[in-house]
Amino acid sequence: MPQSLSVVVPVFNEEENLPLLHAEIAEHVGGLGRDWEVVYVDDRSTDASLGVLRALRAADEHVKILRLRRNFGQTAALAAGFEASRGEVVVTLDADLQNDPADVPRLLAEIDAGSDVVVGWRKTRRDGLVLRRLPSIVANRLIGLATGVRIHDTGCTLKAFRRPVVEKLPIYAEQHRFLPVLASAGGARLAELVVNHRPRRFGRSKYGIGRTMRVLSDLFAIVLVGSFSRRPLRYFALLAAPCALGALVVLVTGLGNYGNLARGSHWGQAVLLTCMLLAMACVYFLSLGLLAELAIKVHASEAFGPLVEENVP
Repeated sequence: MPQSLSVVVPVFNEEENLPLLHAEIAEHVGGLGRDWEVVYVDDRSTDASLGVLRALRAADEHVKILRLRRNFGQTAALAAGFEASRGEVVVTLDADLQNDPADVPRLLAEIDAGSDVVVGWRKTRRDGLVLRRLPSIVANRLIGLATGVRIHDTGCTLKAFRRPVVEKLPIYAEQHRFLPVLASAGGARLAELVVNHRPRRFGRSKYGIGRTMRVLSDLFAIVLVGSFSRRPLRYFALLAAPCALGALVVLVTGLGNYGNLARGSHWGQAVLLTCMLLAMACVYFLSLGLLAELAIKVHASEAFGPLVEENVP
């Protein structure tokens, strides 16, 4: 029995594209012989997109509509769609017709072959060089260098995920492009597939070069949090080291003025108090590191379960 499928589509001001998009989804997904649904997430569009979606739902029982309370952005729309979807496989794509629904069966074939996440690669892009392609190339190179997950096109929305992967992904800020990286960190098997990319026909792009700084800040956060979650003691040791060094310097300074220290002068009392405080701070940070190590190990064993997938004789 083929796995059921959910298609999650974030929508913001795409009224002209939606009827054409849904017709293509119905054609290429509806004919697969799977139980399927398409979850449109309206990110508080200011045009007639919501009305168009309601008309599509009235004509097709496979359509589900969500509407966010305000314009939260693509990552929040995807997170809401993931939560509302019910398919064993979840496919994401943009609403602007640049992703081709005809590629969905090929993504599903990779999932059926054993991949947990399939990432689309827009090898031949049909958008602007300066505002879209160059920032994307730079971002993809930086993400690969920083995370070790080498993907040609992390920004391509056309992706496929197994349900267990979707349920474990921590999604926040503008980190939708990092979903393969986050999935890989949890042990997911990644595949990459060259997909068709089409020029925009209606509306205007919501992306620009200004997004590059947000991508870089999210990349920094993911690398920092990811490495911290693997080795928290190392980071707390970095905080403890200056305290230990300071305590040593103060102690050596105090011993160099042993006469004042022995007489219990105000200077000597200040030296002793400073040395004690720095030493206590050092012990405090190291203790927090040990507790964090313990917490991470307990959480990992509960969240990811057994590390062995199968016992191979």
